Amino acid sequence: MSAAPAYSEDKGGSAGPGEPEYGHDPASGGIFSSDYKRHDDLKEMLDTNKDSLKLEAMKRIVAMIARGKNASDLFPAVVKNVACKNIEVKKLVYVYLVRYAEEQQDLALLSISTFQRGLKDPNQLIRASALRVLSSIRVPIIVPIMMLAIKEAASDMSPYVRKTAAHAIPKLYSLDSDQKDQLIEVIEKLLADKTTLVAGSVVMAFEEVCPERIDLIHKNYRKLCNLLIDVEEWGQVVIISMLTRYARTQFLSPTQNESLLEENPEKAFYGSEEDEAKGPGSEEATTTAAAALPARKPYVMDPDHRLLLRNTKPLLQSRSAAVVMAVAQLYFHLAPKAEVGVIAKALVRLLRSHSEVQYVVLQNVATMSIKRRGMFEPYLKSFYIRSTDPTQIKILKLEVLTNLANETNIPTVLREFQTYIRSMDKDFVAATIQAIGRCATNIGRVRDTCLNGLVQLLSNRDELVVAESVVVIKKLLQMQPAQHGEIIKHLAKLTDNIQVPMARASILWLIGEYCEHVPKIAPDVLRKMAKSFTAEEDIVKLQVINLAAKLYLTNSKQTKLLTQYVLSLAKYDQNYDIRDRARFTRQLIVPSEQGGVLSRHAKKLFLAPKPAPVLESSFKDRDHFQLGSLSHLLNAKATGYQELPDWPQEAPDPSVRNVEVPEWTKCSNRDKRKEKEKPFYSDSEGESGPTESADSEPASESESDSKSSSESGSGESSSESDNEDQEEEEEKGRGSESEQSEEEGEKRKMKKKQKVPEDQGDGSSSDEGSESSSSSSGSEETSESEEEQQAEPASWKRKPPPTSKSVLAAKEISLLDLEDFPSPSIQPVSPPTVLSTSLAADLEGLTLTDTSLVPSLLSPVSGVRRQELLHRVAGEGLAVDYAFSRQPFPSDPHMVSIHIYFSNSSDTPIKGLHVGTPKLPAGLSIQEFSEIESLAPGETATAVMGINFCDSTQAANFQLCTHTRQFYVSIQPPVGELMAPVFMSENEFKKEQGKLTGMNEISEKLTLPEACRSDHVVVQKVTATANLGRVPCGAADEYRFAGKTLTSGSLVLLTLDARPAGAAQLTVHSEKMVIGTMLVKDVVQALSR
Repeated sequence: MSAAPAYSEDKGGSAGPGEPEYGHDPASGGIFSSDYKRHDDLKEMLDTNKDSLKLEAMKRIVAMIARGKNASDLFPAVVKNVACKNIEVKKLVYVYLVRYAEEQQDLALLSISTFQRGLKDPNQLIRASALRVLSSIRVPIIVPIMMLAIKEAASDMSPYVRKTAAHAIPKLYSLDSDQKDQLIEVIEKLLADKTTLVAGSVVMAFEEVCPERIDLIHKNYRKLCNLLIDVEEWGQVVIISMLTRYARTQFLSPTQNESLLEENPEKAFYGSEEDEAKGPGSEEATTTAAAALPARKPYVMDPDHRLLLRNTKPLLQSRSAAVVMAVAQLYFHLAPKAEVGVIAKALVRLLRSHSEVQYVVLQNVATMSIKRRGMFEPYLKSFYIRSTDPTQIKILKLEVLTNLANETNIPTVLREFQTYIRSMDKDFVAATIQAIGRCATNIGRVRDTCLNGLVQLLSNRDELVVAESVVVIKKLLQMQPAQHGEIIKHLAKLTDNIQVPMARASILWLIGEYCEHVPKIAPDVLRKMAKSFTAEEDIVKLQVINLAAKLYLTNSKQTKLLTQYVLSLAKYDQNYDIRDRARFTRQLIVPSEQGGVLSRHAKKLFLAPKPAPVLESSFKDRDHFQLGSLSHLLNAKATGYQELPDWPQEAPDPSVRNVEVPEWTKCSNRDKRKEKEKPFYSDSEGESGPTESADSEPASESESDSKSSSESGSGESSSESDNEDQEEEEEKGRGSESEQSEEEGEKRKMKKKQKVPEDQGDGSSSDEGSESSSSSSGSEETSESEEEQQAEPASWKRKPPPTSKSVLAAKEISLLDLEDFPSPSIQPVSPPTVLSTSLAADLEGLTLTDTSLVPSLLSPVSGVRRQELLHRVAGEGLAVDYAFSRQPFPSDPHMVSIHIYFSNSSDTPIKGLHVGTPKLPAGLSIQEFSEIESLAPGETATAVMGINFCDSTQAANFQLCTHTRQFYVSIQPPVGELMAPVFMSENEFKKEQGKLTGMNEISEKLTLPEACRSDHVVVQKVTATANLGRVPCGAADEYRFAGKTLTSGSLVLLTLDARPAGAAQLTVHSEKMVIGTMLVKDVVQALSR
């Protein structure tokens, strides 16, 4: 993008009509005009053999995209250059493809084979770019290919490619969450990576996909702590946030004995050997503390806890505000009270940054200053307000100053507040008055001073200042009402002038609550309020009713008629709250003839002594959110926020973080694998299960290296050196167990070596072993598959072994050879390997050339048309057909209902017809038909089964089994059978159509043949192709159809606009863009015949 500045300079040239010109050379002068010839020039430049012209063309195309121009018609010309050898051209091609891959999905899918070749490119930048583009194509049908690409990239030699693989993991997870288990395996492998480039990215993937799997962090904890200082800033923030949550689950609270220790300041803070944490006490003081606290053990910080605090402390000097903020929240949540103070200076330094950074930092400082006031007191002047500060920054600084105010510094703080009241910013002045009220509440000796100052503000010319002062005075007077009768009288006189509803309501409440202090003024205030009752705001009306009720109970002689008048007005008020309050008050204070029970207690109810309000900071309850998070900033739980765990009562086992470094680092490969299996079966058997995926094996060397390096790195710290003897004793204790496991491993390996020739002949392997075979050696794959076979239940071993030829053919299947990949119906019916069953179906959906697709799949499928599922020759006399019935499936409305027709053309009866164990892609499910016990010769039978295709045209592969044989069959639905008709009015259709525009709209022009121009034929062909319902339409030559996908219920709206001479335009609106694209293609093909 080096040419970007050229487009921001306006140098000469004439602009097109209504369009400014930004280029200055003839080649780029009019590239933003709508002239189609310009695009022809770009196509010619892309077709040349000169890389310089291609690069110039791609720069201009990307510039068009940046300015919001549509460059989608250049897609075919750009895609051809994806194989260009020039790296700069290839990068820009990838940028273009990421932008238009979702709109041009058919063409993007065609280029996937090129991306896969890019994954094998010698240049690491090309491999990474290819993976980035592949993971950015949001098409569910390529999920298996993306998964394989990520697995291969996770084992790449280049750290940059492994980092890109980590970035691709959350993208794939958001596209298909069913892949979570496989993605966790990749994350576990990448977490063992010892390069700083990968660490931040894989922790981010961990946080997105499986933040609950804390067990994956145990072995990598010390390594992450030691690598933290060298990771890039973005990664540091992510890792620190994750380690904060980890530490809260694995270590004891350093402040658990804090309150008891504070009672005797001579006691040691805690018994740690670290210099930073040493208290003033000696060993004698520690002994005294232990004797004084018999019920609770003295706190000793875990060495791993200390390692985290020590390794994050230098990051407080980072140039990145985000990193400093992350370390600050870690110290606030994890560090002992004596050590938290180190973050104050770093946070104050951030207050010199931009206003956005200041806003976030002050939000967190305001929360911290409530619990740890002493931490920021030395920096009080740093929070003084400047006239240039934005209002929000001023209010936050005011909050911090109020939190830091104490009896020592209150004179200085009040002098500052006195200056702020003269500000022109009215919101800031109102906040200052509230801050004065809080200071008066918290510090008793300045209460009278603050109150007198607020009373003086009542003569201010600004009504908002007066109103805010009244509200704060009202709260202060509740603390000592008897001493301030004169102030209440002064407030009563202001009712004629103050118009702010909240201030008027506060005055009325004060007069009513303390009416005995102003017995002569209160009735007169009620008289004035009754006069203007109908014009008052609702909040004032409610207080007028309260005042009338209180005066009626204390001075009914003067106020009886006024009270009845006010209640009569309120009885017919528009607001139902006021009407209800009036009726309730009347029944309570004016006893009826029968005499209510509550009427006798009316005085106690209305004039009960009320506690004085506590003026608290609005940040008081925010500390339950993790500091520095979006949820803390908004004071509301944001999407994706993870709660900060509570400290455990008992310390979890610290040995889970020990990474053993035995002598096998110098042994052979075989011994390495044996040692690797030992912790697998002893420690994590319950977590990982009895089998192990083969694609984790090539990383065994790198894992061991990273583990040994992390152990040695953390072993250098003084806090961990004390545990070495203890670990040696534990290893000696485990010696006998390890020897037994080694002997068992030797026996198991000898058996595997004897079975290797048989396994090569059988060629049967599990799904996991075959899919990950590309990342493991041949001998490892054989032994692993044998191991998995031993662990499988007997029900999975019923498959007859295929011939060696079919095994070789399966091993030769490459994702790069998409055009040559055979269709399931063309393959022989002999049982294939597990790899080709599920994966071939996925890849066939990607094969968009005519040569490899079966013609029957492209032809229109009517609701009752039968298709062959199993030929009678291949089925040894059993012929099976199927048809899409287009009827709702009884047990599950999300499933497609399929009728299966069985016919026995052999001479012997066929017994036990049923569906075998299906091997389905993720998301697909099958509801089998009931078993057919016997089918006599010449007899036919019909069954109904349901398949949930998950809104995709992936084939459902399953087995039809008899008592002697099993046949592999496949049903691939046309896109039109994945939906159900929806009946709606014309207006509803237009309304929903308006919501689905832009990328959700697919259009194509076509010419209708003579035989296909009548209404009946058009409707018949469209409904035969897709299971849609006809929508009424006022226009003569327009046809509308509506449906919804069975699984997700997404609307599919189809419009055919037929014009004279056979010209027509077909438009499909759907949230599912893949379905919309395929439906347009099928309907156009049906109407063109």
